[in-house]
Amino acid sequence: MPPHTHPPGGTGLPPTNSAADLARSVFLGILCLLAALLPPASPCPPPCLCSSDDLVVDCGGRGLSSLPPLHLLPQRSRSLLLTNNKLASLEASAFANLSSLEELDLSNNYLDNLPGGLFRDMSNLTRLTLHNNSLTVMDRELFQVHIKLSLRESFNAQNLWFHDTFVSKKILFWIQIPVFVFLQGLGSLQSLDLSLNGLSTVPLGLLDELQKLRWLSLAGNRLHGLERAAFEPLANLQHLELGHNPWECDCNLRDFKHWMEWLLYRGGKVDAMECTLPKDLRGRDIRGVPVEMFNYCLQLEDENGGGGEGSRSGQGGGPPCSRSALNPSGVTPASDSSVDGSSATAGGGDAPPDCVRARYRPVSVRRAIGTVVIAGVVCGIVCIMMVAAAAYGCIYASLMAKYQRELKKRQPLMGDGEADGEDREEKQISSVA
Repeated sequence: MPPHTHPPGGTGLPPTNSAADLARSVFLGILCLLAALLPPASPCPPPCLCSSDDLVVDCGGRGLSSLPPLHLLPQRSRSLLLTNNKLASLEASAFANLSSLEELDLSNNYLDNLPGGLFRDMSNLTRLTLHNNSLTVMDRELFQVHIKLSLRESFNAQNLWFHDTFVSKKILFWIQIPVFVFLQGLGSLQSLDLSLNGLSTVPLGLLDELQKLRWLSLAGNRLHGLERAAFEPLANLQHLELGHNPWECDCNLRDFKHWMEWLLYRGGKVDAMECTLPKDLRGRDIRGVPVEMFNYCLQLEDENGGGGEGSRSGQGGGPPCSRSALNPSGVTPASDSSVDGSSATAGGGDAPPDCVRARYRPVSVRRAIGTVVIAGVVCGIVCIMMVAAAAYGCIYASLMAKYQRELKKRQPLMGDGEADGEDREEKQISSVA
């Protein structure tokens, strides 16, 4: 057997391409560097579509009967669109930990009930759309602002208010719990759309915490009347839609009409509210119905034995809230001594759970101003006429007095002339004779 021989210039191993290996290493290094420099891809909950900047998450028109995994929402998300789906119910914690959202659209679904505290964690929400659902009742606590406590090492606030209950810093230090207090809820909401639902009433207290609300739509529901006290907390409201409801323009709507005219007077806008009852007002816009047509309501209340004060104020017989209950975040007492038993009557006590907000009852402001202007003009004209008549009387009296004096001076002269004429006639007769 011939001895094994190696090819000339070789070692028996296949030749390696060192240039290719070097290029491959450089390419992989560049890819790793680019992967490290590029930001990680933001998750998007399936089957939703996220915008390029992750600000808008569109889950509309996907036929969803339950919410997508919202914990996958990008942290920078500002708008969540859930329109045109088949959502029928939501859990109380459905929107937990979504404080970054500023817009939530749930229109064109089958929602028939919303649990209290559903929007508790959405403190930055400015626009909420519930258009075209099946809502028939609204939980009174749905839009309430809640107080949340968290442990902190330092606590500077001197006093606290917990749902109309005054708590002093001394109590917190006595139990040795340093806390930090902040509000949760829809305190920043500016636009609320509840149109095209089946609402028959707006419960008292539902809108109390929506102090920044500027646009509200209740059009296309089953509202027959509204309580004035339910809308008085909306100090910044500018636009109110109430059309396409079966309004009953009777005494129950009188107080709300006064509030609505006040809203119009300060520059707000309200769309047409056509009456369905009574028959003599059917088809008429309540904005054009004179306030005097509701005067018979006072007579009816008086005939009912003076029990109309509750209905006249819209309190429905409930006890009025105290000053502290109406403004729990207002002026606090000067000292901490109000924590004791006397604080219940000094303005820091517990308010009854069924108390309602006391209301002033002004008449139509526009009509009152018009009446004052017209009365002032009429009184001015009457005063001018009286002054003119008095001046005319004085001038006439002075002229008549002057005329009488001249007449008295002329009477003796006229008498002497007549006597001389008679003497001449007698002389002529005697001379002829």
